Parts: sequence; C-alpha cells; structure tokens
Amino acid sequence: MLHHLWRYTYNTSKALSLEQLTRWGLHNTSVVRNASTAELYEIAAMDPLSPDPETRPGSISSTGAMVAYSGRRTGRSPKDKRVVFDEQTEHDIWWGNVNIPIPKKSHNLLEQVALQFLNTRPRLFVVDGYAGWDPHSRLRIRVFCTRAYHALFMQNMLIKPTNEELKKDFSDDVDFHIFNAGPMSAPKLVEGVGSETCVSVNLTDKKMVILGTQYAGEMKKGVFGVTHYMFPKQGILTLHSSANEGVNGDVTLLFGLSGTGKTTLSADPKRKLIGDDEHAWSDNGIFNIEGGCYAKCVDLSHEKEPEIYNAIKFGAVLENIEFISKDSREVDYHNISITENTRVSYPLDFIPGAKNPAVGSHPKNILFLTCDAYGVLPPVSLLTPEQAMYHFISGYTAKVAGTEMGVKEPVATFSACFGEAFLPLHPTLYATMLAEKMKQHGTKCWLVNTGWSGGKYGIGKRMSLKYTRSIIDAIHTGELINGEFEKFEVFNLQIPKRATGVPDSILHPKNTWVNKSEFERTLRNLGDKFQKNFQKYADKATSEVINAGPQI
Repeated sequence: MLHHLWRYTYNTSKALSLEQLTRWGLHNTSVVRNASTAELYEIAAMDPLSPDPETRPGSISSTGAMVAYSGRRTGRSPKDKRVVFDEQTEHDIWWGNVNIPIPKKSHNLLEQVALQFLNTRPRLFVVDGYAGWDPHSRLRIRVFCTRAYHALFMQNMLIKPTNEELKKDFSDDVDFHIFNAGPMSAPKLVEGVGSETCVSVNLTDKKMVILGTQYAGEMKKGVFGVTHYMFPKQGILTLHSSANEGVNGDVTLLFGLSGTGKTTLSADPKRKLIGDDEHAWSDNGIFNIEGGCYAKCVDLSHEKEPEIYNAIKFGAVLENIEFISKDSREVDYHNISITENTRVSYPLDFIPGAKNPAVGSHPKNILFLTCDAYGVLPPVSLLTPEQAMYHFISGYTAKVAGTEMGVKEPVATFSACFGEAFLPLHPTLYATMLAEKMKQHGTKCWLVNTGWSGGKYGIGKRMSLKYTRSIIDAIHTGELINGEFEKFEVFNLQIPKRATGVPDSILHPKNTWVNKSEFERTLRNLGDKFQKNFQKYADKATSEVINAGPQI
C-alpha cells in the first residue's frame, strides 16, 4: 500500500513542550495537537488497527463523513465507571450503583497502565477545548488519545478555542485531563476493577482514565459528569436537556428520556436551537456545555429528521454503521447488525439556525417530556415548584410493551433528573437548585405526555405529534398559562381546559378511556410505582416535595 511508504510530517508549531508532557507522565514525541479536520482524515486513513481484534478499519461515507468503529463496546459501560474515594469525595459523592468507589492507589495504577500505552503508540493526539459556552464559567479540557476518530469526535463535542484562546488558556495546565487508552484492557486484578473495561474518575486530581472501551461516548459523558460535580459548587445547575429560543428571546428547556420525543420537539423551525443534550443554568442564564451534537442514526431519514441527515458530511463522525454498498459507501441507516446504538457526531454549526454563541436568557418554560405507555397522564399539566422537584427527581417514562422478550405490559422507567447515570451528587441537590432558580426567575414547568391516550399501549393510541406540537406552541404563546385549569386526581396536577388545535376532550385523559374504572385503577397503580421509586430519595427530600407526589 502506497501510504505505508509515506512518512507523515507533524505540525510541530502546535506541539506541547517536553516539560509539559513529562509533567503528566508522557514522553511520546509523535504528538498531533489540535489537528485540522483534513489532517485527522488523512491520519485515520493510514492508521493501523488498534490492538482490539474486533475493531474494523475506518472509511469515508458517500457524503464525506468519517466512518469509525469502536470494537466490542458499542455503548457506554455504566457498571464499569468508578469514582476515586478520598477525603474530598467521601462526603460529597452520591455513592451506590451510579458512583462506585475505587481506592486512589487503584486509580493511580490504572493511570500508569494508560500512560504506558499512550507512550508506546505511533501517535499521541491532544485535543484542547472548553466545556461550556459561558466564558465566565467554562472548563478547560485536555484529551490525550491514540485514534484519529476519537480526536475528531472530541473536537466536535468540545467548544473549539480560537488561536488567541489556545495561547491564553491552554499554554500550560487546564481544569481537567482525559487519558483515553481505550484500546488497552484494564488489569482485572487491581482492587475495584470489575472487568477489562474501566472508566475511572479522580475528581480531586481532575483526571479521567479510560481503559478497555473505544466507544467515544465515554469521553462526552465523562465530561458531562465532571461538570455535574464542578458547576454546582459554583452555583451553576447542570441539566440533561435540550434548549431552544423563540424570536423574542424566550428560552425553553426540554427534558426527556429515550423515546419521549426530546430531539424531535426541540428541533422547532420557529425557534433557534441552543443545544440538544447538555446545558447549564448560571446567574447569567442558560448555556450549552457542548460544541456539537451526538445523535442516534437508527432509521434516520431525510424525511424524518432533515437537519441531522444533512449534518452528516465532511467533519462529522459516523460510528458503528454499515453501508448499503461498499462500492458506493452509501450508509444503511436501517442496518443494526453491529449495534442499535449507531451514532453521528457533528459540530453544532452544522445545524441550520443553531445559535452561536450557544447561550440564552433564563428559561421562561421547562418541559418534562414523558412517554406514558399506561395512557393515564394528561397530554399537558402545570407543575408547582415542589411538583417540579418531585418529577425532576423521578425522571419518569415507560418502555413500550413488546420491545423485550416476554414483556406484555408497559414497564415504568425512572432516571433521576432525567440522567441518573451522570449524577455524582445526590439528586435532591440538583432538584433544590432547579426549584430555587424557577422561583427566582418566574420559570413555569410543564409535564408533557407524548405517550398513549385512550388506553394503555395495545389499547389506546400514541398521542398525535401534531397535538403535542400545538400544546407546546400554546405554552410558548402564553395561551395555556393565561387560560383555565382543572384538577387532575391522584397526581394533583393542573390540567388546561383548552388549547388551540387540540380537542378539549383529550386534555383530561379519563375522557378518552371507555372503561373509566380501569382508568382509575391504572392511574392508582402508576401512582404507586412513583411512590415506591421515590423511597430511594426520601431521606434527603423535604416533606413538601414528598407530598407533591401522587396521593393514593
């Protein structure tokens, strides 16, 4: 192959000094720092395969996107995430299944394994970028990795500094380091390590080590987890949400777990997109934490999601996809033979109308999206600040029956703060901050059900997207908040009596059920699930918040 005969020439003008590298335990002299997109494409084309035998060589799609494969791990490994237990974190962290402790000495051993791997690879990529668009609050992040695909991914997902900012903010030390040695397995005999994969976070020393997984999303969500720890200490609330802005500057936050329609509903042609996944709320307003988007690709089409489809071009990174034809390099978005979690990463400015800089005022409205497959929650309801705390901590949606073997009924799913896997601190801390900011800025909170109406899954029908959009439009125009409400039993919610473009009959879910007694039984049953789930957080929740939940 011709490219094996060509020796790549590095741009040494952007290199870190030997003294800087040595400070972090690195002595690899083949450093590629903050490379251009074209540079990373060239290197990816001639890179040898990683040590993982299941990793495939990358390529370029017909639309110009880099195509990469993450090997055996095609999604995050939450059970393999560890947090260093030390004097600082002992009383800070919400220890348990989400944050599993690891001794500092074990983390240090893992770091040495990672450094040894990084030092012996043909190239060491360095990516510098910000987490957070607010220049007063942003974190300086530095990533060390060995794959061009990982470097381009993080250049997309972090906020790219200008040349002047690189000289000013990244000439020396930074706020957090990521050592991604993902192609190298973690040593299983180290105390606290449970498998060949380990993502170990040292919040005191501000370092993260990745071993045994090449899934790029570990870096993205690792940074998010760090902001969830560091930002609240500055009085900044971190949020697993999308955000958009109206023509008058009014900001809406949209929360929702997978399948609730968060991505679809946040892409509103009448509003500017601030971001699709990670935000923070400071004294200055809302800002996006990321510089890019990481969207799902399964069954993607131009008709369904044209903005995402058109963003898959030169500079985007497609992950774990298959081609319709190897000759054409046309992507088969319906093929899930590698994984259902096919993804694409691209810069935020690939989306037409996205706001730059990605900041906004204090939110006027917050939407908690839920796909209630039991069919008993209203299409929309207004929450008090205490109810907002309760439902924020609960983070409810429901899996649709039939998606898993043997499942014949809807399955309630709860994820605290709509992103439990990324919370280093107790959920009530974030919920308290949310309620305080809502009260301070007069923000309204709405529970929006995008799930079933007229019966549970299998009996009723999925809520019309047209009706949901009309409801959200009525929230934005102020129609709902200025209208009349009626009380909804058990959950004690306030239901609007009318909304333009929506039949009055569906606004109270009981009206849509033929069997009223079955509706009441199902409603109480769902309320009971909420109560049982909330017991996990009741020890640190106030009586006002506990009483804001369902009353059976």
